[in-house]
Amino acid sequence: METRHDTRARDAAFAEVILPLQGGVYTYAVPGELVPLVGEGSLVVVPLGRSKRYTGVVKRLTGERPQYKNIREVLSVHRNFPPVGRTMLALWEWVAEYYMCGVGDAMRVALPAALKPAGFSDVELDARAYRPATQVDIALGDALDGMDGLNEAFEKLRRRGPKMYEALVGIVAALGEADPFTASVPRGSLGIDPVVIGRLEKKGLVRRLTTDVPPGGQVVPEPVAENLLPTLSKVQAEAVSRIDAAFENTATVLLHGVTGSGKTEIYIRLIARQLAAGKDVLYLLPEIAMTAQTVARLRRFFGDRVIPYHSSYPVRRKTENFIRASSSSGGTLIVGARSAVFLPGEKLGLVIVDEEHDPSYKNHESAPRYNARDTAVVLAGMSGAKTLLGSATPSLESYANAMAGKYGYVYVGERFGGTPMPDIVVSDTVAASKRGERETHFNKLTLDNLSDALANGRQAMLFQNRRGFSPFVECTRCGWTASCPNCNVTLTYHKSEASLRCHYCGYGQGMPAACPGCGQKAVQPRGFGTEKVEEELAALFPGAVIERLDRDTATSEKRFSAIIRSFEEGRTDILVGTQMITKGFDFGGVSLVAVLNADNLLAYPDFRASERAFQLLTQVAGRAGRRDRQGRVIIQTGQPQHPVIVQAVSGDYAAMARSQLAERREFFYPPYCRIVNVHLRHADRQAVQQAAGELAGELRTVFGKRVCGPQPPPVDKVGGLYLERIMLKVERESSFGKAKAILRDRIAALGRHPVHRKVTVYCDVDPI
Repeated sequence: METRHDTRARDAAFAEVILPLQGGVYTYAVPGELVPLVGEGSLVVVPLGRSKRYTGVVKRLTGERPQYKNIREVLSVHRNFPPVGRTMLALWEWVAEYYMCGVGDAMRVALPAALKPAGFSDVELDARAYRPATQVDIALGDALDGMDGLNEAFEKLRRRGPKMYEALVGIVAALGEADPFTASVPRGSLGIDPVVIGRLEKKGLVRRLTTDVPPGGQVVPEPVAENLLPTLSKVQAEAVSRIDAAFENTATVLLHGVTGSGKTEIYIRLIARQLAAGKDVLYLLPEIAMTAQTVARLRRFFGDRVIPYHSSYPVRRKTENFIRASSSSGGTLIVGARSAVFLPGEKLGLVIVDEEHDPSYKNHESAPRYNARDTAVVLAGMSGAKTLLGSATPSLESYANAMAGKYGYVYVGERFGGTPMPDIVVSDTVAASKRGERETHFNKLTLDNLSDALANGRQAMLFQNRRGFSPFVECTRCGWTASCPNCNVTLTYHKSEASLRCHYCGYGQGMPAACPGCGQKAVQPRGFGTEKVEEELAALFPGAVIERLDRDTATSEKRFSAIIRSFEEGRTDILVGTQMITKGFDFGGVSLVAVLNADNLLAYPDFRASERAFQLLTQVAGRAGRRDRQGRVIIQTGQPQHPVIVQAVSGDYAAMARSQLAERREFFYPPYCRIVNVHLRHADRQAVQQAAGELAGELRTVFGKRVCGPQPPPVDKVGGLYLERIMLKVERESSFGKAKAILRDRIAALGRHPVHRKVTVYCDVDPI
């Protein structure tokens, strides 16, 4: 483990300390007795405010005294916590600068809670801090004097303490062929009553040895067995060779492989090579839910070298995996969702970003609002590693970089095993309704194909991009709709709970028995979500086993895995789901995939709507027919001639990319510019509108027409706060850093204005 002690100097009496706060970096004096213990990256406890204590990370040691008078001291050093490496410190600073937040925001996201405990006392701080797991071993006691003493103890216990005699015999037997007076055995492996062990200990016949267990246990990675790796097809082997050749000229390669082309087998081959060379590999996935299935698959090849990580793990497991990964001396495979980008140690050799197009890589919720895909590319560059971006439907930004030669590009256009791409059929919902060929929310074509699939013992997946039973409820007499009191959205009806819920702020209420507007019992659900689809299918196919996969059913990793396992093993006939079912799953029994309402993918007011619709349709279609027979995909839509629908049916990614890139060039959107969205929020609508107007006016004096807005977003009130948004576009040829510096200055000036001081302002760089 690297300790960073080489960065200390005798005159380095002050430390710049990063704290997990918006303020970021503070300077503290290092007491003389702590100077030998404090180095760059050390985790230290420092005071802040009247009585609060925080754990911070030493950014830099200096002998230069700060200008202010009262300099507080570092209180202690966490010796059990591994220091943060140089590369990771540099990455935190890049994240803070690029995504316009504090380096403390990056630290807050990067470190598990148990590695950055805070409290009002040492007791509170220690209670929240990570402590290594311990193991208690049992060894023979000091009262025994060689074999003669042991035999004498046996004789005495045989006559006077039969239980202790049996226990001592069991301990000696467990020690095996080792020297019984120097060896020890784990207490948990003995199966002996602790009370009996306590009696032996009192007599000095045995003693307890307590040791810390390294994170992840006593792991000795097995060598990577080349003969156990999956056999590559000719096409896959050629792809590996082309990736190697591309890496000779560029640090980042885009692997564009159609769904079912076997990208994972290609990843495994590249991973094995890095691990065998003693390098670490970071493998990013877009969803926490995908991690368990991928980890299980990778462990079949790489065993204990695999370190899983994501934010939903229990605190201890998350902390131990973090420590093990960040202190790796090489040869480990880190597999995780977005936050895993902050784990790697100093021996990173390869970064893989699977499904690189997925918007889940972008953190929208709080600072830092980073994109893990882009951050991973930067991390690889800092580490001297290579990056492989993989997708069947690459983001237009990555595709444009590849076409411009900034990234290498490898295309795989054939499914593994030669299985043909699925037959995609468009079913016109308007025409079906006119012909009377529509039952509830299913066109006759969909139901006929579903019946055939079930009759042939095959499975089906149905995609509806709305969860819940109905998106809203409405009074058929007066038109009243149930809305969230905190947000400008309708409440979604969840029939299984008989409740109405807001999917933005979490507000919930019961389904009204009568209309609050007119008093009539005429409140009815409108539209349909996955819960309603599941109910209707159960009525239409009473003999089928139906499961639903969405945020309401996959409430934990365990529950998600159970749903996936049931479908994977063929115990579930029909799987209904939201976007969660589109993400890289490989189910051999699926012959039919149906998209029930493609229109709601096309109607979203965003310049990426067409790209996203194509990606979702292609990804969900790719779940069909992934083994020895062709699958079928049915897309229900009222716009069968829409360009995106036509392109998705033909699988023509290049045509979609050409048309969308042409539009973006014309209207000046990424990848032809960079975007920063400035968000303002306040409890008073007029206050936030006034502040947004003034800020936009100030920005226009510098950026002119590149400033768009202000205008409210589609949902302009969330959690009781009104929202306004300003969009700033910056040319690729201009200095993005300089533009952000000007933006920071104008926002700071707005915050100093007494009228606008309470308006919250934050920036989202590269929004998606």
